[in-house]
Amino acid sequence: MKRILAAAAACLLFCAGSTACAAEPEDEASFRIVTSFYPMYIICLNITEGIDGVSLENMAGQQTGCLHDYQLQSKDRKNLERADAFVINGAGMESFLDDVVASLPSLTVVDASEGLAVVEENPHLWVSVSNCIRQVENVAGGLAAADPAHAAQYRANAEIYVEKLEALREEMHEAIDPLPNRRIVTFHEAFPYFAEEFGLEIAAVVNREPDSQPSARELANTIRLIRETGVTAVFAEPQYPESAANILAEESGATLYFLDPCVTGEDDPDAYLDAMRENKAVLQEALS
Repeated sequence: MKRILAAAAACLLFCAGSTACAAEPEDEASFRIVTSFYPMYIICLNITEGIDGVSLENMAGQQTGCLHDYQLQSKDRKNLERADAFVINGAGMESFLDDVVASLPSLTVVDASEGLAVVEENPHLWVSVSNCIRQVENVAGGLAAADPAHAAQYRANAEIYVEKLEALREEMHEAIDPLPNRRIVTFHEAFPYFAEEFGLEIAAVVNREPDSQPSARELANTIRLIRETGVTAVFAEPQYPESAANILAEESGATLYFLDPCVTGEDDPDAYLDAMRENKAVLQEALS
């Protein structure tokens, strides 16, 4: 009987302990990171990979493209109020930034563009692989300063990702540098940094703002330029309607291709690498 009573008491103590444990709320992330939009999200996916106690959320989600005219929503503000760090592209991409800083002065903002040369107020820095490498380093440094407990892990992950990006850059140079044709026409002004890095000449940019359509005069002028200069390839972006690009290609005799500025895609740490390799293959076909 004594043995039975002792066993019963032990069971009761065990169950009570289990109940108490079950009743405790799950530990929330000790450090919350919010990114402004997709390119910064992919960078942070790599930098935070495998780090316990760190959460990551992409504020703008899968936008059609860049953040040129993005309007903060109430859910965005609530999300940023709970964040420990807000990772942005910078260089003017986040037009709402002043409002965020004014309303949340204690929020740590990590600017990925810090120290990078910005051309003609064009914020599409990440489309250059070399700039993307610098942005990874900037973000890792900013997060390490804001969250010392995970600093070593941020920096270690960043080094791994930078090695992948450096290999990608070399691979792309080997493929693109020998191509005989160097002049291209693009839609939306997302590729100046990319063109500079790989020695391409952008002969014309059609409808620089992605949410607008080129006028008939703009199309006519670009068609004439293509015919006069012998440009053989017109590049649109997969995130935007291709109606004007089709007209331009048909009327000029150039072939329409697509280059991806990596502003939408899978929630995959390798998404940028995969998109750039696809761009490499497209350029090899278009400019050979």
